[in-house]
Amino acid sequence: MIATLPGRPASGRPEGRPGFWLLLAIVLVLAALPVGRLLLQALAGDALAPLLAPASLRAAWHSIESGVLSGLLALVLGTGMALLLGVTDLPQRHPIGILFVLSMLMAPQVTALAFTVLAGPASPLLNALGMAPAAGTPNPLIGRGGVILVLGLHHAPLVTILVLAGLKTVPHELVEAAAMDGAGQRTLLARIVLPLLAPQLVAAALLAFVAAFGNFGIPALLGMPAGYLTLPTLIYRELVGNGLGVIDRAALLAVAMLVLVLLPAGGAAVVLARSGTRRSTERPLGRFWRLGRWRLPGLVLAWAMVALVLFLPLGALLASALAPTYGARLTPASATLAHFAEVLWRQDVTVRAFRNSFLFAGGAALLLALVVVPVGHALDRAPARARQLLLPLIELPYALPGIVLAIACILLFVRPLPLLGVTIYATPWIILFAYMARFLPVVLKPPLAALAQLERAQEEAAALDGAGPLARLVHVVLPAIWPAVTAGGLLAFLLAFNELTVSALLWTAGTETLGVVLFSLEEAGLVSEASAVALSATAVVVLLVVAIDRLGDRLPAGTLPWRL
Repeated sequence: MIATLPGRPASGRPEGRPGFWLLLAIVLVLAALPVGRLLLQALAGDALAPLLAPASLRAAWHSIESGVLSGLLALVLGTGMALLLGVTDLPQRHPIGILFVLSMLMAPQVTALAFTVLAGPASPLLNALGMAPAAGTPNPLIGRGGVILVLGLHHAPLVTILVLAGLKTVPHELVEAAAMDGAGQRTLLARIVLPLLAPQLVAAALLAFVAAFGNFGIPALLGMPAGYLTLPTLIYRELVGNGLGVIDRAALLAVAMLVLVLLPAGGAAVVLARSGTRRSTERPLGRFWRLGRWRLPGLVLAWAMVALVLFLPLGALLASALAPTYGARLTPASATLAHFAEVLWRQDVTVRAFRNSFLFAGGAALLLALVVVPVGHALDRAPARARQLLLPLIELPYALPGIVLAIACILLFVRPLPLLGVTIYATPWIILFAYMARFLPVVLKPPLAALAQLERAQEEAAALDGAGPLARLVHVVLPAIWPAVTAGGLLAFLLAFNELTVSALLWTAGTETLGVVLFSLEEAGLVSEASAVALSATAVVVLLVVAIDRLGDRLPAGTLPWRL
């Protein structure tokens, strides 16, 4: 979430009128119109009858259940990893932390596919090791337990990031003083560190719930085959099965999801904002816990966690993609690259999906990067009240579950737009629009952080020399923040490239994305081909992470989540 910027005037007229009007137009088109259209459709529907239907209540309970239980699992695992990395003298902390957090960048459907491939009786990896379940037995991860487990593992790095950020706000002086009074390591952790971390722990649990509640990829691959439907998968199944005939019911369910998501998300934002203003320290918490003889077991435990969330899933996908057929025993002699060749060169639908994902993700990232400089500058210079109103609106499409945003876009464009008489429904442009709405906060956050550190003296001097607003943006502001703009665009591309939740309802023949194709291949039983697609897409993500990380030293602190 984008925090309210400090150190700006609390009142006054916005500087740079053209930029401010552009900012208002962007907020109106990308955020207010889709969400407003969704609310109007829901209010015009048949009261609350669709919400009280047994299928809706059951799906709502599954969403809450999986969100709460997986959130608790993520809280335990993520907090444990954060404490190992942040307060102990654990060796190899840097690679362990980076790899653990990077696992979160795997698309949810890729993670779900990986664990499906890993645990089943046809698992090429387990078969190669002689550890596969007996043939004919059901996959233990298909159903309620698998959804909760994989959601918890997938969101544990999110908790780690938040808790590590919280540890930096704990004054080391308190721990040092207590240690001088004879407090042991366990007492320091239990009596000082954890109580001060309470806001971050609460916020992390809430955000893990929000992330799980709106997740589509994991419940779709692990829950739908067993009939364990959550609200996102229920909406998807009904719209795919019945088309726009059930759009009123889908809109009402989407608004219910909106309410259930925004309450905990807003609570987390409030908790973090209040904790951030209550204390600060010039000397952040040091690593006071000496592991001693537990050093090696702690190191093994940390690497085991990394293996569980990253190495094992990727290894399972690789084994599946290299096996001659899914379920066949993988040996050095039987390994083949045929599935990679099939999806990267021969199969029209997968080749088209790679091209579409590059075009949609790249187009959205490029367009957002072009507007983010004047928009960010106008937002940075706007009065405090205007920022407090506009920032939540900008963040709203990103905070919403992707399925909710997709329905909002369908409702907005299913009929020709008033006055213009055109529609982009069932065209590639609706996916591009949805990506721009969803990932605007991602592109905007790094430049906003950079602008907050930018002195106004240079702009004022340029204005005194006669430079207009556009000249000041191009010659003064842009050179200072271009690394942040580039990083924001690349981060948006990274997230949009493997996206499934939004495009699952917006794609049409010829506009398939990688997420959609992966989901379709898995449903069709072409698991080896799906694994090859997943690994190829993950390779692109890895290359993007390396490219973005090269800008890391020139970016404001906290821009890159894996830089712990």
